[in-house]
Amino acid sequence: MLEIKDLSVKYGPIVAVNQLNLKVERGQMVALIGTNGSGKTSTLKAITNCVPSRTGDVYFEGQLINKISTDKLPKMGLVSVPEGRGIFPNLTVEENLLVAAKGAGQVFAATEERVYETFPRLKERRKQAGWSLSGGEQQMLAIARAIAAKPKLLLLDEPSLGLAPAIVETIFDVINKIKEDGTGILLIEQNAVLAIEVSDYAYVMRMGEVILSGPSEDVASNQDMQDTYLGAI
Repeated sequence: MLEIKDLSVKYGPIVAVNQLNLKVERGQMVALIGTNGSGKTSTLKAITNCVPSRTGDVYFEGQLINKISTDKLPKMGLVSVPEGRGIFPNLTVEENLLVAAKGAGQVFAATEERVYETFPRLKERRKQAGWSLSGGEQQMLAIARAIAAKPKLLLLDEPSLGLAPAIVETIFDVINKIKEDGTGILLIEQNAVLAIEVSDYAYVMRMGEVILSGPSEDVASNQDMQDTYLGAI
């Protein structure tokens, strides 16, 4: 579904991502793990053509998407939930969902029931402005916007960041349900324990390079991973 070949990203003389290769199969959840500054978010931005200086190729469903503008990717089924949530704070919950659906060429009425069944709290707050929601509710809205866009592949950047453990559990229950519905997921997470627990396959980044990859249970059993990451993140 998603295939990245020899991807590199530079910011001036700084190499943020170096010759990265990665795959996400249909219906698979793949984790991209690493500490701050390891190149995870730069990888996501490169996939969605949000960084100006990059080399390598990105294929989505067999189509090269290097030159496709960021705003057109959701209409292809490639939907991103960025770090920081990316909601419209001055729009209501319902308006946020309508805009997300329209931007992906969808009609919100077709996904409204599923969105509100997934997040009943958002249905209660559908007339509230985005800024008035709690941090956890804003993350719910960010993921609900993605559901409204009917993604084939969902890119999630640090969905657990800054949230209370109970909210994180709720969010990841939803992420698992999205995967069970057949949606591919690329999960970018600093929380290695959580990422490995929920994913099928994992890549570990350090200083812009993948240093370890494989089925998540194999990555979890790697001694270096246990010593360096599972104890540190």
